[in-house]
Amino acid sequence: MKMFLTRIVLKLRNFQQWLVATLAFGFLNFLKIFPADPAIRFADRLARRVGPKLGRHKLMRVNLRNAYPEKTDEELEEIAIASWGHMGRLAAEYVFLDRLFDFDPERAEPGRVEVSGIPIFMDLRDNPRPFIVFTAHTGNFELLPVAGKAFGLEVTVMFRPPNNPYIADKVFEFRASRMGQLVPSHAGSSFALARRLDEGGGIGVLVDQKFRKGIKTTFFGNPVQTNPLVAKLVRQFDAEVYPARCIRLPNNRYRLEIEPKIEVPRDAAGKLDLQAMGQLLNDKVEAWVREYPEQWLWYHDRWHIKRYL
Repeated sequence: MKMFLTRIVLKLRNFQQWLVATLAFGFLNFLKIFPADPAIRFADRLARRVGPKLGRHKLMRVNLRNAYPEKTDEELEEIAIASWGHMGRLAAEYVFLDRLFDFDPERAEPGRVEVSGIPIFMDLRDNPRPFIVFTAHTGNFELLPVAGKAFGLEVTVMFRPPNNPYIADKVFEFRASRMGQLVPSHAGSSFALARRLDEGGGIGVLVDQKFRKGIKTTFFGNPVQTNPLVAKLVRQFDAEVYPARCIRLPNNRYRLEIEPKIEVPRDAAGKLDLQAMGQLLNDKVEAWVREYPEQWLWYHDRWHIKRYL
């Protein structure tokens, strides 16, 4: 009887995941009917209406209050609602990703996408060596590996698959055809990334995700655990480290930035300082978020506080 009930529960859960995936991709396919700009604006307006009614909105408000104790409730609510709008845009932009990246260095008039740091792209492409590009969930971060591939810069990208297996399969198929080699984040992902660096190539990682056991650091002045993977890979392969981000501009335009390599912190003996490296990554992401707070995904449980809500 117990095994029978377990099978029923698993089938119901599987059906629920299939239904959610079907509705999600049905909505995205609906957006394909329209040109990119009105579809993105529609998704923005819809997310601003629906998002505040979801349970995650409470988490967003707590995150924002902890990050900006000096701001009023009205100011925080404005950022939260704008963040929902950017999440809606991110979903819609996913549908039009191929059409959105239109950067052409030979074109006289600016297009939808502008790129800052082209010489760095070219140098990494033409002078192969181990390097790590790190970014955060700001703007449309999916455009960064698309840009790398467009410049002929092959980067192995680590990503966290969605928990829904039906969505995960579709997302992986979509990303793999546009972003080069992908490594799903799991127990063995670090070996795949290390192999790429050992071959003299580059990897790309997101560094602002929740991590339960890691380097003790702070983010917006609050304690967090930071994944030590980047620091350990830098220490092992003496890899260069480059910050990169996407910024949404008015009128559905984007600026992609890759910054000069950072000076990795070392201790008195000249060895890489793991704790200082983790803090350096957090400080860079915090600076990005403070510049455009509405473009970060505040619904992430970065400070591991959801358990207290």
